[in-house]
Amino acid sequence: MNSEHPVERATELALLGGGCFWCLEAAFVQLAGVESVVSGYAGGQMQKPDYHSVCGGNTGHAEVVEVRFDPVVIDYRTLLQAFFAIHDPTTPNRQGNDVGTQYRSVIFTHGDEQEKTAMALIAELTLAKIWPARIVTAVLPAPTFWPAEDHHQNYFANNPEQSYCQFVVAPKAAKLRKVFAGRLKA
Repeated sequence: MNSEHPVERATELALLGGGCFWCLEAAFVQLAGVESVVSGYAGGQMQKPDYHSVCGGNTGHAEVVEVRFDPVVIDYRTLLQAFFAIHDPTTPNRQGNDVGTQYRSVIFTHGDEQEKTAMALIAELTLAKIWPARIVTAVLPAPTFWPAEDHHQNYFANNPEQSYCQFVVAPKAAKLRKVFAGRLKA
């Protein structure tokens, strides 16, 4: 083995929608094993959607994050557990005051293993009756992912004083830090 060229480990992708992508991104970037989080759109009919069109609610897209992760450090199931910890999977087409199909709870899977993992976790959470209502999170094959405009990337990190960030994004990021304290980046 040539020590000058370290072996790169294979990464995997998770594609998740659970309300505003700023919230999801701010939470997932904190987890050890998460290499990148890109905010974007998936699940709609329009090619190359933009924020204005998606927020209009007529494209069929959900606001999502594409999470690139090292499965040796953090597995897909743990990512999904974090996903369910930071959003309400029982409210169809809404998260808090964010209302519309673009804010739906959805797991877009990359292959059979991810689908099985997602369905099994939803079944476990349903049996545990963590929420007073039924889980409505859709589990669907991953469609084309469209990255959001540049100013939406790292939004919370770049705009921490913005009121939406203070009142909506920050509490979700803080909840992830509390629930997943042992899984955070150093």
